[in-house]
Amino acid sequence: MITFPSGREIILGIGAGIAAYKSCDLLRRLQEDGFSVTVVPTENSLSFVGRTTWEGLSGKPAPSNLWDSNGGVAHVDLAKLTDLIVVSPATADLIARISLGRADDLLTTTILASKAPLIIVPAMHPEMYLNPATQDNLATLKRRGIYVMSPDFGKLTSGDEGIGRLPENLAIREEINRVLARTRKLKDRRILITAGGTREAIDPVRFIGNRSSGRQGLEIAFEARREGADVTLIAGQTEEFELPGVRTIRVESALEMKSELEKEVPITDALIMTAAVADARPSRISNGKISKSELSEITLIENPDLLATAAGEKKKNQIFVGFAAETESDFRDRGRKKLHQKEVDYLFVTDIANGKVFGDTRTSGLLISKGGVEWPFLNSTKSEVARSIIDKIADDFALMETSK
Repeated sequence: MITFPSGREIILGIGAGIAAYKSCDLLRRLQEDGFSVTVVPTENSLSFVGRTTWEGLSGKPAPSNLWDSNGGVAHVDLAKLTDLIVVSPATADLIARISLGRADDLLTTTILASKAPLIIVPAMHPEMYLNPATQDNLATLKRRGIYVMSPDFGKLTSGDEGIGRLPENLAIREEINRVLARTRKLKDRRILITAGGTREAIDPVRFIGNRSSGRQGLEIAFEARREGADVTLIAGQTEEFELPGVRTIRVESALEMKSELEKEVPITDALIMTAAVADARPSRISNGKISKSELSEITLIENPDLLATAAGEKKKNQIFVGFAAETESDFRDRGRKKLHQKEVDYLFVTDIANGKVFGDTRTSGLLISKGGVEWPFLNSTKSEVARSIIDKIADDFALMETSK
């Protein structure tokens, strides 16, 4: 079973302030909202709330040290995977280090390496918050496009009263959802994806099929949904999966998939055809099971080329992406040829020599644009391929909007 989170990926950074305990509740609330949260505490913050607590609440490792990585580059890995970084509480020292671009622990290094939106939630003594140095640092962060929440006014741990109290978790959650809604690249876009293999019936028991697991299409559906798209998935035979928020239409054969495409393509903004559609089907389907002695030959007829058929009706403002699987050494040339034959905007040609890729989490291949630009992928995760394709589609839509 492939299970995708219902929400986006968030890094919850914890500064070394007494208000760190309040972020235990914030973590729980974010999980209730469907977010997948990784806690990255600073080393000093662990004096207030220990690593065991963060790991127990999040169900994940809570790394704080640059050398906690299990093989990758910790800060780069975290930076690539996250959709948003929230630092709560953010102390005066942590704000100063982020403002200066310091990278002297895992949290600040991840922030520097990430392109994701960043929300800073200050919490400190009033004199520290109002100090001109802190105010200058916060002004610098705001100029850079970083979201800075204003602290609350109230009683503090010291017994003093004033501005500097950590905002309530409800307000922080509202800010998180507001920022994420603003940064979704495919908001209000309809994305149609096909995935998995088709089965072409011979009789009630037997069929012609292929080894496609559908994983690549599922990864693309997930990436499109997390970018705010209205996603419809036409799925043939795939691994079992859970994709919250994705409308799924199940089909068996190429002709069933063709029928669904005819309904959905006219109302979609982008079509991504990852499905491994059988090239041929039996000319006759037996109503009863064919005995072994009668299985001397099966006459096949060609299935329609679903991507080429859809591309024939393509509108100017639609983006089409195709997939092709090749085993030959000249798969690059074959990919370029298919790109132009099928008249699509992008084509990902997958190297499936020796049966690799099927059912695996990694893939190798080449993404080619109709403009001739190529992006190679060598033993990359299918999620990396999915994110790259979705990013390019989003960039193309943004370009369309600016050129209106």
